[in-house]
Amino acid sequence: MRVKTALTIAGSDSGGGAGIQADLKTFAAFGVYGTSAITAITAQNTRGVTGVAHVAPEMVAAQIAAVLEDIPPDAIKIGMLGRAETVEAVADALGDPAGPVVLDPVMVATSGDALIDDAAVAALSARLIPRATLLTPNLPEAARLTGRAQAASAEEIAAQGRMLLDLGAGAVLMKGGHAQGGCCVDRLVTRHGVIEAAGPRIDTRATHGTGCSLAAALAALMALGRPPEAALERARRWLEGAIRGGAALGIGSGHGPVDHFHEGRR
Repeated sequence: MRVKTALTIAGSDSGGGAGIQADLKTFAAFGVYGTSAITAITAQNTRGVTGVAHVAPEMVAAQIAAVLEDIPPDAIKIGMLGRAETVEAVADALGDPAGPVVLDPVMVATSGDALIDDAAVAALSARLIPRATLLTPNLPEAARLTGRAQAASAEEIAAQGRMLLDLGAGAVLMKGGHAQGGCCVDRLVTRHGVIEAAGPRIDTRATHGTGCSLAAALAALMALGRPPEAALERARRWLEGAIRGGAALGIGSGHGPVDHFHEGRR
C-alpha cells in the first residue's frame, strides 16, 4: 500500500513557522507525504510580515492540476488565499474533491498583519466553504465570516458555528485560542451538536503557526482515515506538545514557531 498523501494550498512563510512550511512539517510529523500549491510568497519572520507577493491565479491552478493528475491527495488543507481571484482559481482547479478538505480561513498573521481582503472573504464563503469537510476559524475569523461581533460566550460561539454550517461546511471547529481565561476550549460544531475539547492555556511566545499546524494535523489525520472527532483529539494533543516544545527551539526574537517534531525528540 502506498503512503497516504495530503495537499496543502497556502502561502509561503520565509521564516518557516507557518503556511506551506508549517503544513509540510506537520504532514511529515504524522507520516503523511505532503504536496503543495503556493498561493503567495511572504517576507516574514517571527516579528512580522514585511512583504507579500501573490502568485498569479493561473499558476496556482497549474500547481494544483499538476498534483491532482499524478499524486492524488487523500486529504486537502487550504490556508492563506489572500485575493478573490486566487479563491476562484482554487475552487475551479479543485472541482469536487473526492477526499476530505480542511479549510483554515487565514485572515491575520500571529503578528497582527492582515492576509486577506474583503472580496476574498466573500468568495471564500461562496466558493470554498460549501466544499469544506471541516472549517477551522478562530473567533475573529468566525466573526468576520458571519458579519457578527466576536463571540464572547459558549452560546455565541456555537451560534456562529451553526451559521457557518448553514454556508455549507460539513463541520466547523471554532478554535478558542483568542478567548479569555486560563483554559483554551475548542468547539467542534456539527449538525448533531457541539463537542468541546479543552486544555490548559500555555504561557509562551512560541505560537507562530499554531492555526496552520492544527489544521494541517487534522488534514493529515483525516488522510489516515480518522473522522473529524477522533482527529481533533489527537491533533490537539500533538499541538499542545508542539507549543510546549517551541520555547526550547530558541528560534527568533518575536513569536517563535512551535516544535513540529517534538514527538521525535523524546
